[in-house]
Amino acid sequence: MARPRKITDERLLAAAGVVISRLGPGFTLADVAREAEVAVGTVAQRFASKHGLLVAMSRTAVESTRHGMRTTAEEAGDPVAAVVDVLVGTFAPLDDPETAPNHLAQLAVDLADEELRGLLAELYAALEEGLVALLERAVREGRLRGAPPVPAAARILTAVADGTALHWSARPAGGLCDRMRADVGAVLAGWCHGSDAGAIEEGM
Repeated sequence: MARPRKITDERLLAAAGVVISRLGPGFTLADVAREAEVAVGTVAQRFASKHGLLVAMSRTAVESTRHGMRTTAEEAGDPVAAVVDVLVGTFAPLDDPETAPNHLAQLAVDLADEELRGLLAELYAALEEGLVALLERAVREGRLRGAPPVPAAARILTAVADGTALHWSARPAGGLCDRMRADVGAVLAGWCHGSDAGAIEEGM
């Protein structure tokens, strides 16, 4: 029977996230090991390379997003409010103007790598699929009468959120979460009517 690992993948991946925030794509496995307080060999043995570590981080993010969206769809009281909360929560870890340039630099590296770019596409797909479930419920309840077809609405909202994050990262004024809530809320308010639109605007 295999012995349980004392040093979990989660611990190493969390350390990698902190290091990327601080150093950007120029980080090394040694930086991750130092943050996790383990030997460099432990990180190298677990992920083989820096690229392997980035792949593991991306795959974990995809699975976490899928699980989180399923849970939200099952438990959300107000589907329209849940759409805003999901998108704000997804990008909340980027809400720091000091580390935003490092995240942008790492994103450029990910986009230039075929495997990492593919995993990023999976992440967006998981986010959109989760939004579809919430938006379909909102449409059934008559909450978004002015919205385009649900798949298009999910794609638009994801693009707005992603664009807001990129724009804010380059020109950080105020907080990203506040900006995200306002921008996504403005789109949803335009698709609502009457009291629903007013409620969304009040929450922005």
